[in-house]
Amino acid sequence: MERITEPTGSDVKVLRATVTEEALDVDEHARLVDDAAAGAVVTFSGVVRDHDGGRSVSGLEYSAHPTAATVVEQVARDVAGRARGVRAIAVSHRVGRLAIGDVALACAVSADHRQEAFATCSELVEEVKRLLPVWKHQAFADGTDEWVNST
Repeated sequence: MERITEPTGSDVKVLRATVTEEALDVDEHARLVDDAAAGAVVTFSGVVRDHDGGRSVSGLEYSAHPTAATVVEQVARDVAGRARGVRAIAVSHRVGRLAIGDVALACAVSADHRQEAFATCSELVEEVKRLLPVWKHQAFADGTDEWVNST
């Protein structure tokens, strides 16, 4: 489910805030936030890695609470409301089965200057990871698995 929101109380536009089963494209997020007045576009790509805690990971699955789409939208709006010098934000989290190398979290922020873009993108990632009700079920190469209650 994609949610595209109206401008926040500040001038920052939240152009995408979604939880989806579709593959994520960080470049698409960057294109969404592109703005002729912005001097910087910063992106983040949270990618499924092949190891965790010294163990080989073969794949994983993300499950989300039914409120996840609303939560990611609120996180994006809250971060946008605190941002200064930022033009636009886009953020998506993927659910379902993901393979090694797949993008699980995509974020993009456009801003007048790089410092604001980096700071806002970092805050957006940290807040999504802290608040989004998503659970990760990792499968290890040795046949064992593990549930993790956060992204």
